[in-house]
Amino acid sequence: MTGELHEAKRPVSAALAGPYGHPFHPMLVAVPIGAWVASMVFDVASRFAPDPGFLAEGSKWLIALGVLGALAAAMAGFLDLFAIPAGTPAFRTGLLHMGLNLVITAAYAAGFLWRQAGTASDTAAGPVALGPLLLSAGSLALLVLSGYLGGKLAYRYGVRVADETTQADGFRR
Repeated sequence: MTGELHEAKRPVSAALAGPYGHPFHPMLVAVPIGAWVASMVFDVASRFAPDPGFLAEGSKWLIALGVLGALAAAMAGFLDLFAIPAGTPAFRTGLLHMGLNLVITAAYAAGFLWRQAGTASDTAAGPVALGPLLLSAGSLALLVLSGYLGGKLAYRYGVRVADETTQADGFRR
């Protein structure tokens, strides 16, 4: 069992997934999370601003940025998943985390296309329509759940986290 635990901490490819103890996936997820949270702020603000068109347009492009960032994060995360021994609770959590993230990314991509189609209409300069706003809100709620699972992988199961001996180096005087 100890060998399997050690496996989950080592990258499949350090060049693609990040070196030992410093994975790329957690760094890359900041892009979609930040972009999608900001897009929700813009969505809500567009409902109250006197001239909401720029907020609706900004939100749409933040969603696109988030989708691109999510694809980059998914590539590194997929490599991290391969390091986890199959059949373990950590692997099952990783599969659920990945599946949720794929659904979330697809929902945001659909939301972008929905908004893009709406840009050609007469309401393009108006606030974000209720449908796309609710899709983004639901996607963001799922993102919170998926983030919880990602935290569980790192902080409970120690996936791609340096082992305790390596970590102890940071606490020596």
